[in-house]
Amino acid sequence: MRKTFQSLILAASVVTLPPSVSQAQPTSHSVEQTAVKNVVLVHGAFADGSGWRKVYEDLTTRGYRVTIVQNPLTSFDDDVAATRRALDRQDGPAVLVGHSWGGTVITEAGVHPKVRGLVYVSALSPDAGETTAQQYDGYTTPPEFVIETSGDGFGFIKPDNFAAGFAADATKADADFLKASQVPINMASFGVKLGHAAWRTKPSWAVVATEDKAFDQRMLQDMAKRIGAKVTNVPASHAVYFTQSAVVATVIDEAAQQSGAASR
Repeated sequence: MRKTFQSLILAASVVTLPPSVSQAQPTSHSVEQTAVKNVVLVHGAFADGSGWRKVYEDLTTRGYRVTIVQNPLTSFDDDVAATRRALDRQDGPAVLVGHSWGGTVITEAGVHPKVRGLVYVSALSPDAGETTAQQYDGYTTPPEFVIETSGDGFGFIKPDNFAAGFAADATKADADFLKASQVPINMASFGVKLGHAAWRTKPSWAVVATEDKAFDQRMLQDMAKRIGAKVTNVPASHAVYFTQSAVVATVIDEAAQQSGAASR
């Protein structure tokens, strides 16, 4: 029997008591014009950092120093610790970027003093005192996105649904690779309350994939609105960071320029 994503994360939380724009084009500016030259990229659930490759290449070509966090996905605290560890190693201010579950991670870790701005890429953005699971209340997850949970509480995207639910606009070869390399997440992570909400004190940008089948579209738009993010809508699947890397990199570039100027 197929279980909805909401029911799975609810079960996990009980068990664990403890303005639309067209596709942006790369700009010709040099990163030397902005005080923020560091970018830290945080992947989401069911993936690893390799999906950021094209965003990494685009940003390094523009002159940014890019760090990719490898979330263990073993717990909320472990992922936040991995991100803080990466931020500690930056040689100056940084823009912190999260995809999907990575949005929850950067919301907590983004209070780090080196973070100047936040970029949410089809990402979750809970408030302090909220869980990730609560973000789904009142919304319906599209039927294409199906999670299978193993006996130890880790979730995978059902293989037969992976392309449709995660990467519908990727080539078959790319979708197959992403499916084969997916990293399971401890579903209990979705039931942990956040201690901080970095978006309350730091400027935010949001890239919303309008063909995302991992989230209710209303949910994505409502989350971005609540945090006061500058929104870029792009026709893409949940794997927007992978399939529309130029758009994502351009939004990150904009965030670095604007948050850098604001900090002077």
